[in-house]
Amino acid sequence: MKQILLILLFSFFTLHSSFFSLSAQNTSSQVWGDWQRWGEQPHFTSVKGEVKSGSFRNPIIPADYSDLDCIRVGDDYYAISSTMQFSPGMTILHSHDLVNWEIAGNAVSDLTQISRALGWQQMDRYGRGIWAGTLRHHNGRFYLFFGAPDEGYFMTSAEKAEGPWEPLTTLLAENGWDDCTAIWDEQGRAWFAGTCFRDGYKTYLFPMADDARSIDRSRARLVNEGNGREASKLIRHDGYYYLIFSEHRDGIGRYVLAKRDRKMTGSFSEERQLLLPCREANEPNQGGIIEGPDGQWYFLTHHGSGDWSGRIVSLLPVTWYDGWPMMGDTRGGMPGSMVWEAVMPAQMKNEEVKSEKLSLQRSDDFDYPRPSTPDPRPLTFDPRPSTLAPQWQWNYQPREDMYSLTERPGWLRLHAFRPLEHDKLLKAGNTLTQRSFRTAHNEVTVRFDISHLADGQHAGLCHFASNSGCLGVVRKGGKTFLELRHDDRSLTPDPSPVGEGRRYLWLRSTWGLDGHSQFSYSLDGDHFTPFGTYDLSWGYYRGDRIGIYCYNNDADEGYIDVDYLHYAF
Repeated sequence: MKQILLILLFSFFTLHSSFFSLSAQNTSSQVWGDWQRWGEQPHFTSVKGEVKSGSFRNPIIPADYSDLDCIRVGDDYYAISSTMQFSPGMTILHSHDLVNWEIAGNAVSDLTQISRALGWQQMDRYGRGIWAGTLRHHNGRFYLFFGAPDEGYFMTSAEKAEGPWEPLTTLLAENGWDDCTAIWDEQGRAWFAGTCFRDGYKTYLFPMADDARSIDRSRARLVNEGNGREASKLIRHDGYYYLIFSEHRDGIGRYVLAKRDRKMTGSFSEERQLLLPCREANEPNQGGIIEGPDGQWYFLTHHGSGDWSGRIVSLLPVTWYDGWPMMGDTRGGMPGSMVWEAVMPAQMKNEEVKSEKLSLQRSDDFDYPRPSTPDPRPLTFDPRPSTLAPQWQWNYQPREDMYSLTERPGWLRLHAFRPLEHDKLLKAGNTLTQRSFRTAHNEVTVRFDISHLADGQHAGLCHFASNSGCLGVVRKGGKTFLELRHDDRSLTPDPSPVGEGRRYLWLRSTWGLDGHSQFSYSLDGDHFTPFGTYDLSWGYYRGDRIGIYCYNNDADEGYIDVDYLHYAF
């Protein structure tokens, strides 16, 4: 018996060592934000100094994909990321290996289902709107649950992660709640958990209808509270139900814990810390625990706060120890610590899937194919002419009649209309955005047709969070001028005329790991002239966004056409 025990212990620690076959130097010496290497790597150096293939380097996504949850469905992984006031809302990600991801779509097409304050007429939900949620797959259907701190909890479902998603169902119409989660137990009963942050961060467990369209508020049970406890996720493993969550303590930071019970009707009194605060890594703390195809487990998590790149994404190995999912590098003891480099998750068995490397969409030529005849097959995407590629999100629900992909095929047309407040970018309703990345070199170039500007119109390329920086054009007195703006202030007191009769203009922003953007412009697409700088920023719980803007202070007149936006690393 003693010999068998020794063999089992040896096997466990051999597997454990193999699972964390990574360089100790790489694990501890990473400087936050200096992502010279990230994502999948061709090789890595093991603890023994051996060079091996098949590793990944955190972060796996050096961009603002916050408030994650993750599930596996067959040979596919799906994750969600919160989107605040951006529309369409709640981004859906797809992967074959947990490291390389693509954008599958966005689940909430109309944010005004939540509140009219999320539309272009009011624009009154910065830092709020769609917060964290949970993605689940049950009986062949996807279910998405999320909270909006001013409006309550909502649910939508779809047959496919790409959509179409159903109109929202309200589960709880009450403010002050966040970070919900859900699960169907072994008997097929549905449960919902949500945290009331306005009342001491108390987390309640609700019985939920089997179709997930309602929760029973009268039978809510308190299962967790205090110390900023939120980011809840319910999972089931080996006879236990786990409530994974994070906690914050002053002077210590935010870290991950779990409660467990053998029954969903239990007290969930057992508790264990799973991960250290890892403050040098900006506290990885919210995400989904997921099993890989080889039986290994992982924690897909965001981390970072107050950083211009937002809350970036990392993947930490998980080791089940004594019935608890211990996260990160546990060789020095448990709870675990941050892992910067590790072995790639096992590849799927499907050879076609294995050969396909996914990547997050960025560039767009606005050349979307349109079927010339009706397609009788079931639709897996929205075929309307107004459909944009999934990386794009408007700042608030857009005014549908003020943009078009069909008025000039192959171009995006943005019509100008008055902002809610004079000359304020964050109150202008026709700004199209996508996430900025924190990599060694980023170059975004946009080609505009500016021949249809109207007096009072501003348009161009921008960065923004709570602060903003813009390089664009303004039309005054029948003439067009280049304009550099910081936080709605013009920094070009001596206007630089573009030249009358000029039709095309190229604008560019280039930045690196330091987030210092160099704006430039070109009149021929080949030769670019520097024209001001801007330091990318954080605000309203979001990292920097790159965007295209178009508004007119004087009248609902004028438009620009956008030929392409090219985003190169």
